[in-house]
Amino acid sequence: MNIHEYQAKGLLRQYGANVSDGRIVMNAAEAKTKASEMDGPLWVVKAQIHAGGRGKGHFKEAEAGEAGGVRLAHSAEEAANEAQKMLGRTLVTHQTGPAGKQVNRIYIEDGADIEKEFYLAVLLDRETSRISFVASTEGGMNIEEVAEETPEKIVSFTVDPAAGFSAYHGRRVAFALGLEGKQIKQCVQLIALLYKMFIEKDMDMLEINPLIITKDGDLKCLDAKMGFDGNALYRQPDIMELRDETEEDAKELEASKYDLNYIALDGEIGCMVNGAGLAMATMDIIKLYGSEPANFLDVGGGATKEKVTEAFKIITSDPQVKGILVNIFGGIMRCDVIAEGVVAAVKDVGLKVPLVVRLEGTKVAEGKKIINESGLNVIVGDDLGDAAKKIVKAVKG
Repeated sequence: MNIHEYQAKGLLRQYGANVSDGRIVMNAAEAKTKASEMDGPLWVVKAQIHAGGRGKGHFKEAEAGEAGGVRLAHSAEEAANEAQKMLGRTLVTHQTGPAGKQVNRIYIEDGADIEKEFYLAVLLDRETSRISFVASTEGGMNIEEVAEETPEKIVSFTVDPAAGFSAYHGRRVAFALGLEGKQIKQCVQLIALLYKMFIEKDMDMLEINPLIITKDGDLKCLDAKMGFDGNALYRQPDIMELRDETEEDAKELEASKYDLNYIALDGEIGCMVNGAGLAMATMDIIKLYGSEPANFLDVGGGATKEKVTEAFKIITSDPQVKGILVNIFGGIMRCDVIAEGVVAAVKDVGLKVPLVVRLEGTKVAEGKKIINESGLNVIVGDDLGDAAKKIVKAVKG
């Protein structure tokens, strides 16, 4: 689960990090009041969406030369006007895709005198199962570009959980960034609190870009992005309160209500599979035969008829879907349960696109019998390769 920048900075502030003062604006009427609560002389007006690249983004139907989702203002009135201009409009960045995201919240923040910018992140290193720090002197830029063009400017290391965190890790970051004097002590303190926050709040990503040195020579977190482990949210009620469902894909949100592992993609073939590994293989083979998956959907090993029905409804609600591939290997999951769910869903919502079903494993004979006797126009796949070929052929016409 992701949260907004202003929420992330609120957490950083709770843990003692140096962040700028700011106000959140939820509607145009309160923009001037909120902006007037800060002294200036510089205000920064930031669109709040769950995507990066806001400053370089653009609003749909923007006027020529209009600024993106991060703007500077030199008075409270100007800041309020900029906030009002952005609220309710759709911001498009390199991370949102062409559809963009509607801006429903604006963060007005004190401006900062920037002497130098850095990149800093805390991540889960899945290869070593450790917490990893990533730091670079090239702050404010896309870290992917830095990694590709100048990898020597990125320092990365993991923390051994047996030994635990120590001040050494903070000094390692400080020396990598070329910090001096009081900045070294500030960096050690910052790295320690970030590590503590990362563990206590069950994060899987914490990015500060940029981390800056101010004109006064102090470290400050100028931007912040945070992601949290969805499987641990049950023990983080305060984080759950920060969830903004308007930022989530409607289909993914609906799937979460039924404990379905669903991720929307940009392709044209909807997939319903049991097991994450099999789902990945199914997506790969669809691409192999010349098409693109419209989603990742794992119904799990203990899906019920009702759960399968809801999964099918979610797939068919996507207007991009031009065909559906159901691929079930019955171990714990029974093929007859899947078949009953598919038949029930088709009868409920109708079938307007080609449907290929491949069943194998527990109760496969019963499952195929249910499909064959349903009277539905369903194409049966003999194996995964055969099923993928058939659905791609049906979609491509």
